[in-house]
Amino acid sequence: MIVSKKTLSRRTMLRGVGATLALPMLDAMVPALSGLSGRAAAPVRRLGWVYAPNGMAMHAWTPEHAGTLELSSILNPLATHRDRTVVVSGLAQGQAEALGDGNGEHTRATATWLNGVHPKETEGADVRAGKTADQFAADQLGQTTPLRSLELAIEQDFLVGSCDNGYSCIYMNTIAWQDPTTPLPMENNPRVVFERLFGEGGSAAHRHAESRRDRSILDAISTDLARLQREVGSQDQARLSQYLDAVRSVERRIQLSEQNETELPTIEKPVGIPESYQEHVKLMFDMLSLAYQVDLTRVFTFMLGRELNGRAYPELGIPDSHHGLSHHRDDPLKLAQLAKINTFHVSLFANFLDELASTSDGDGSLLDHSLLLYGASLSDSNKHSHFDLPLLLAGGSAGQLKGGRHLQYLRDTPMTNLLVSQLDKAGVRIDGGLGDSTGRLQALTPLADL
Repeated sequence: MIVSKKTLSRRTMLRGVGATLALPMLDAMVPALSGLSGRAAAPVRRLGWVYAPNGMAMHAWTPEHAGTLELSSILNPLATHRDRTVVVSGLAQGQAEALGDGNGEHTRATATWLNGVHPKETEGADVRAGKTADQFAADQLGQTTPLRSLELAIEQDFLVGSCDNGYSCIYMNTIAWQDPTTPLPMENNPRVVFERLFGEGGSAAHRHAESRRDRSILDAISTDLARLQREVGSQDQARLSQYLDAVRSVERRIQLSEQNETELPTIEKPVGIPESYQEHVKLMFDMLSLAYQVDLTRVFTFMLGRELNGRAYPELGIPDSHHGLSHHRDDPLKLAQLAKINTFHVSLFANFLDELASTSDGDGSLLDHSLLLYGASLSDSNKHSHFDLPLLLAGGSAGQLKGGRHLQYLRDTPMTNLLVSQLDKAGVRIDGGLGDSTGRLQALTPLADL
């Protein structure tokens, strides 16, 4: 029998003048004789880490009982995804403690979150911490993707010098370290991120000029796109339509942000960054969803804010700074406002989960095949506590995670045990452990039991 079906490469790109566009997984990319023809394409596993700054209102975060997950008020936005959520309590980052170095709790909280390595106390460029979990994941999951990993943030990482009691600002600018002496920069400009994913770059002046032109990357690849749509089946056409609509929507929102010429009295608005915190975060999450969808990367880190940040949330009716409220001294009003900010952040994360859940991927959705860690590196920020950290896993991990649970561990169990277990779910093995890890979390292993 002669099989004439033409198979598209998983790395097929649509190209035009000055533009390229990767494609999502399509049935047409499954080889005709692979045994999968006519069935959904096999999924890949993806990992992500989302960092919330300045600790948590723990009374409103922690579920009342261990076992079956009963969502607390802060976690209530995750109700739709409860069966894909595991809240993990009791874990600590012991290496974030002073250990003879004095103050600097916010710095050490950031620097240790994904590695469990005590950072070197220095105000200079001779920083030292530890390779982070995301970069171990990138070593293995990023071997066949255009980007090994993607590092995003909301605030700029331009701060230099000392930011926190003898520690370099570098430690608070990022949660991702490629190796013990190489912190990775976090990008906060949606335009730059979009062009890194879908454009060909160019100078800052060129990017600025291009951003003022009301055109889409989809216009540049229209000839290739039209040909592809004629060649693939109806299901692939539907997937392409959903994906292209999402690309055009993100583009349009970036353009609207850049075309807003409202004069600000004391600060120059960075090109491409929305004035609204909520819109900024949503844009970044939407681009992460697109990057997952077309397999540009399988690993990301995203900081929703920097430690010590003074952001106020007037859209929530909160005029005071986030960091100031985190030192609440058990004042009921400040605690309520802190919990409201925490809930807002979780709701933005929940919107991201909605997007992943609604995007098909192989025999399920992007959420089904991803495993994301959301949380903070301080619990009670009023006391700068590095134990009983607020942490949760979300996603299906390609059938490797049983959700709807609240897992309670003994105090001071290393958080790095959770990181090792998370990597394990995606098939990422680390020889010798991670930072101060002592093993895997038993309720998350072995895989076959879940």
